[in-house]
Amino acid sequence: MRDDVVQASSILGHSPGQVWEVIGDPESYSRFVAEISWCEIQRPAERGRGPKCLVRLEPRPGTLVVGDIEARVWRPGEHVVWCGVENDGIWVSVELRQAPDGGTELLAQLMLPAPHSPLVSAASFKRTVRAAARRIDLHLSGRAASPQDEPAHTKATTLHTASTLIKAGVLAAARPDKIARQLTSLSQWGATVAGGYSANAARVPEEVALHDERNVRTFKQAADRSNQLANALAARGVRARDRIALLCRNHAAMVESLIACSKLGVDAILLNTGLSAGAVADVIGLHKPVAVLADDEFSRIIADIPGDFLRLSTWPETENGYPTIDQFIAGVPATKLKPVDRIGRLVVLTSGTTGTPKGARRPTPKGLSTSAAMLDRIPLHSGDRFVVAAPLFHSWGLAGMQIGMAVRASLSLIRRFDAEEILRTIAEHRCGVLFAVPIMLQRILDLPERIRTRYDLSSLRIVASSGSALPGTIVTEFMDTFGDVLYNFYGSTEVSWASIATPEDLRAAPTTAGRCPPGTRVAILDDDHNRVPPGWEGQIFVGNDMLFEGYTDGASVPRAENLMATGDVGYQDAAGRLFVTGRADEMIVSGGENVSPRPVEEAIVALPGVHEAAVIGVPDREFGQRFAAYIVPKRGARMSADDVRAYIHHRLARFAVPRDVYFVEELPRNATGKVLKRLLRDETWPIDQ
Repeated sequence: MRDDVVQASSILGHSPGQVWEVIGDPESYSRFVAEISWCEIQRPAERGRGPKCLVRLEPRPGTLVVGDIEARVWRPGEHVVWCGVENDGIWVSVELRQAPDGGTELLAQLMLPAPHSPLVSAASFKRTVRAAARRIDLHLSGRAASPQDEPAHTKATTLHTASTLIKAGVLAAARPDKIARQLTSLSQWGATVAGGYSANAARVPEEVALHDERNVRTFKQAADRSNQLANALAARGVRARDRIALLCRNHAAMVESLIACSKLGVDAILLNTGLSAGAVADVIGLHKPVAVLADDEFSRIIADIPGDFLRLSTWPETENGYPTIDQFIAGVPATKLKPVDRIGRLVVLTSGTTGTPKGARRPTPKGLSTSAAMLDRIPLHSGDRFVVAAPLFHSWGLAGMQIGMAVRASLSLIRRFDAEEILRTIAEHRCGVLFAVPIMLQRILDLPERIRTRYDLSSLRIVASSGSALPGTIVTEFMDTFGDVLYNFYGSTEVSWASIATPEDLRAAPTTAGRCPPGTRVAILDDDHNRVPPGWEGQIFVGNDMLFEGYTDGASVPRAENLMATGDVGYQDAAGRLFVTGRADEMIVSGGENVSPRPVEEAIVALPGVHEAAVIGVPDREFGQRFAAYIVPKRGARMSADDVRAYIHHRLARFAVPRDVYFVEELPRNATGKVLKRLLRDETWPIDQ
């Protein structure tokens, strides 16, 4: 054997034919081999010729190798030899031999020419093969891995939390009197909106806290105005445990209203600005707020809702509307309020993509460890300048405001999304951080290059995205255009965050949801709430300190092992990265096979000429269910339904091929950019076949 050829072997308790179920499926390799982060079939196996794939390898931490590989030997059930398409001399051979006991001897060989040999040692290659063989055995046996074989979760220790906060500048030296006032505010109000902004007003009173198209507020001004608003509401009889509804876009008055509610111990109901008049009336009827604070554009909706509640305008556009916040607090002293016994809650509505939105009571963060968990994965720093384009009524926009509060950031609030306006704001205010939802990133990429290059975006270090699935095509195009600045956050209204994908994660595996931050655990469970074997898909359950406190209508969420269900289906790869393949209620059974829509959507949007796509399940007389695809073509693109079906047929299993293909001008979305699949399912969306 030559010096640059290393080999390893392992015995598996399954036949070669069974082991080939994994070896013959290149796109599943990352589920079993930690050093393979991504393998995408470019050309399927056919007529005795092996497949060709795009592969992303991480032979060691911090090293990413991307290239095309081709199976030069492809004997199903027996032998495969993968070679680099560029003929660089690298090849990997995997041979399956029948063992005497009916199992399989797996013999793996790796050829690395001299320039590449330092990447992989003989010892590491043997460890990789043994670990992969064990995962394959467990996968085929239907047995879950033991705890020591599962990805490790970082605990949020006090020392780790303090170290993270010091690194981010949240904890730093300052004048003793300022530190004392800051700590007093936090001890009085806790890690609430009231506590955070009061502490910042004590520490950096003259720094800019909020900026919108009309107003600039310092931390002291925001604190004073929220005190005035809280005192004015109290004078009108508003008390702790009451509820106040907010129907606002992103602007300073909304943040000040949230602070005031927090100081009063009032529950703030955050209404989605995209709700219909009937849905707004239903939510208000259910929660019975004592006041509704709304932008003028929604005044007609509020006027038509019966009830004896206070109505205030948060964004006046005429002189004939409801009393404005400024009018309401005129002459009211900015006297500091005494902390109440009961902390006010933030109630966020679920997205309502599959039905009527529900109110979810958000928990109060338990100290600074919650902020430290996010700061551990995203390099935010004290005094950063944020652009918050994600709606504040949504969990993600709210998270942007709260983490900004923790690092004493200046927030530029975007009232109405406009892709070019985002770039202008970043350039004009030298912002380093953008909080957005995926559809906003798509719209920024849709801008002509001559417009994108008009703005100096050199200050932009972090683009934090969440709120809906982030397609792998957008991930790669965005980072190729703006640099490795993208962070993908996965979570839900109910569990807050579950995982965070860094730019390094996204380069390695563009569709990943990342890894858990400290203090968070993720488990993939089956329908009986047992852990699934390696490589299997299952329901995603999450545990952390920010699990919600329940729906306001009393509905419950499944729990197991002190974890809460997200309602999503997914899996973890061998390196511990999480992948979300779809909603549990979107999974279809076609011909006895469980199929998720997300991989089909990812495959369709990778087709040249496709701008966006959504896939849903519809009834099928023969197979029970089938997929229907709704596709928004790129401008000027020409394609047929047969083109789409043929492409998917080569990429995915036959049950994943959409039988119905519709071409539409746009997809129905809610205010945060999530596709409203219920409208597609109900056939209430315009279709152009």
